Amino acid sequence: MSPQPSLGTVPVALSPRDRFVEYLQSRGMRVTQQRLALVDHVFSHHEHFDADQLMEQLPGTGQPGYVSRPTVYRTLGEFVDAGLLRKFVLNGRSVYEHDYGYPQHDHFHCTECNKLFEFENEQLQQLRDELGREHRFRVTGHRLIISGVCEECTRAKRRARHRMNMI
Repeated sequence: MSPQPSLGTVPVALSPRDRFVEYLQSRGMRVTQQRLALVDHVFSHHEHFDADQLMEQLPGTGQPGYVSRPTVYRTLGEFVDAGLLRKFVLNGRSVYEHDYGYPQHDHFHCTECNKLFEFENEQLQQLRDELGREHRFRVTGHRLIISGVCEECTRAKRRARHRMNMI
């Protein structure tokens, strides 16, 4: 997945780290250096990622700050449970993104290059809320992923077709 331009932030009372510590303590779970290192790393930049991509960014075995694969998977689940990350399945892979302190948004997914593009649309949120009222349903959020082909991949296909026609 590729880095995304920021949609802005939503004001929050605690930093992601403090929110995670509060979550762990409220459940009687240990606050470990590995968990803290992971929350700091994940929230140091905004991007969509899967567990393998996260593992590639972390120090390797024997290096300071090393985090084992099982700990990464377990902690990602804890981040989701704590409301820090959102998880969704894309092409059979679990993909994560920031949720805490980040506005409601949706995605375009390019089926060619597998990139995700974030967007906000007030009309879509209004329609969601209207539908909720119409069906007597209290809406707490939504997730929309629109699949298709991005402009860059479309241009690349056109160039390839053009080259083939020239032959």
